[in-house]
Amino acid sequence: MSFLRRFFGSSSSSAWLRALVICFCLASTFLIFSKPDNNNSAQNEEQSITTKRINQALQLLEATRQRNEELKQMIENLMSEKIDNNSAQKLIQKLDYNMRNPISMGGVMRSYDSVICNEPSLEYELMRRRIQNNIGELWNYFSSELGKIRKKVERAVPELQHEINSILILGAEHKRSLLSDMERMRELDGYEEWRHQESRDLSDLVQRRLHYLQNPADCSKARKLVCKLNKGCGYGCQLHHVVYCFIVAYATERTLILKSRGWRYHKGGWEEVFHPVSDSCVDAEGVHANSWPGRADSQVLVLPIIDSLVPRPPYLPLSIPEDLASRLRRLHGDPIVWWVGQFLKYLLRPQKSIKNFLVSGATKLGWSKPIVGIHVRRTDKVGTEAAFHSIEEYMTHVEDYFLTLETNGTMIPRRIFLASDDARVIDEARKKYPQYEVIGDSEVARLAGVSTRYTDNALYGIVLDIHLLSLSDFLVCTFSSQVCRIAYEIMQTLYPDAAHRFKSLDDIYYYGGQNSHNRQAVIAHEARNHDEIHMRIEDMVGVAGNHWNGFSKGKNMRTNQIGLFPSFKVNDKVETVKLPTYPNA
Repeated sequence: MSFLRRFFGSSSSSAWLRALVICFCLASTFLIFSKPDNNNSAQNEEQSITTKRINQALQLLEATRQRNEELKQMIENLMSEKIDNNSAQKLIQKLDYNMRNPISMGGVMRSYDSVICNEPSLEYELMRRRIQNNIGELWNYFSSELGKIRKKVERAVPELQHEINSILILGAEHKRSLLSDMERMRELDGYEEWRHQESRDLSDLVQRRLHYLQNPADCSKARKLVCKLNKGCGYGCQLHHVVYCFIVAYATERTLILKSRGWRYHKGGWEEVFHPVSDSCVDAEGVHANSWPGRADSQVLVLPIIDSLVPRPPYLPLSIPEDLASRLRRLHGDPIVWWVGQFLKYLLRPQKSIKNFLVSGATKLGWSKPIVGIHVRRTDKVGTEAAFHSIEEYMTHVEDYFLTLETNGTMIPRRIFLASDDARVIDEARKKYPQYEVIGDSEVARLAGVSTRYTDNALYGIVLDIHLLSLSDFLVCTFSSQVCRIAYEIMQTLYPDAAHRFKSLDDIYYYGGQNSHNRQAVIAHEARNHDEIHMRIEDMVGVAGNHWNGFSKGKNMRTNQIGLFPSFKVNDKVETVKLPTYPNA
């Protein structure tokens, strides 16, 4: 008892302890304020981080006060009773634990000896995502190689074929277990609150910049970029055309003027389906317009389609803004998809009638989660831009997704949303997979056919399809289709990082007309045959595609060799470019 009195003294000792902690927190806050800012281009970002740290220090102060009150009450309760040495020792251990262990506040961790913001390091997030990707690549390789062997021994050694099937079945379980563990690790690592908050903060920042750009104080004096919605291609392609125009407008600090009257999908124009791209500056009449690239003093520029853009600026996809790059690389597994998604978020704000249609359409179909979105592109794509893929190929990956979710023993309702330009696909899926609830509209699929797709009803159908695909928990599709890439891009605006929520049966993600897609070798590779290429560590490889069998195809920029290389031996090279930071936004 005398020990406790000497340690804590009277009631004033608890005040002393509070004062000590408060002084420490204020000192820590001062250190945060005194951090030098050596990068003027990132001043706004630094100010945002400083504000966040101030708030975190205040949270620490409040949490410390609460813990101190709890300790005070515990001490008073014990001191009012006779306690033996054993009880006193337990109290000392408790105090020692509280002083050494951090305070947890809804996922934000703090300790007494330092202000610890529970934010993951860039290295941690990159490594976590690399492991997750490489689990998939490892399975792609072994399942492909074992599949080849199984085919060779199919007739000669039938009992060996059975053994290979057993290995593949158990191997798939291993893979699903590892992916489930990785997902659980992400949920438990203490960084989820930061991921969600950082996602909101970054999105809000970009949306403010776009609103500022599109609503200049004086439209008559504003620099403008005219984009004509007349590209001779389908709906997804045209949306990507508008996004490209918007990216150029952002990079050149010009208000985007979208010319859409007579749009082939809706003659009334963009503004009758989505909100205008500007509230106050909608035309460039009365001012002489120059064709791209114009001159430095050109007030109005007219932009061609991306295929005809000469000269080509460095800020086209797959580049992201330099001032956001460090934050985006830490937050997201594929920063360019996030970046494109932010432009779509601003552009695709539906008019009230369209919003009501989307809500009623989902209700009518019975759409609900959990659900996997499947997009099957047929008609004019097959045999020209893409190969034919059977419904079984799609459903193999759908089933694998649900089995991964069920690794912990929880049964998940089997539900898919199936969008297609071939109505027969929906009927086929319902017939072959009765254990699944197949949600789809055969009439929408019929209208998506080549002969009827350029009508108002067909437009509403494709808008609904993309909307519901983007809301799905997971996507199975072909990235050769721009409809699916659009849905995937929009999906990034709904999660902190949805880069892994897809399975493409053909291409990797790309943006039509993009600059080169480079990856950097992190593990050396010696070619084993004439199909493969040599790689040294740090070699840059221009990627042409992933074969989904453990290998990708590309060109070694050092040796000019073109061929295959193991997908796990490279990392994506995120291209950055210096763009305006819009400090007034």
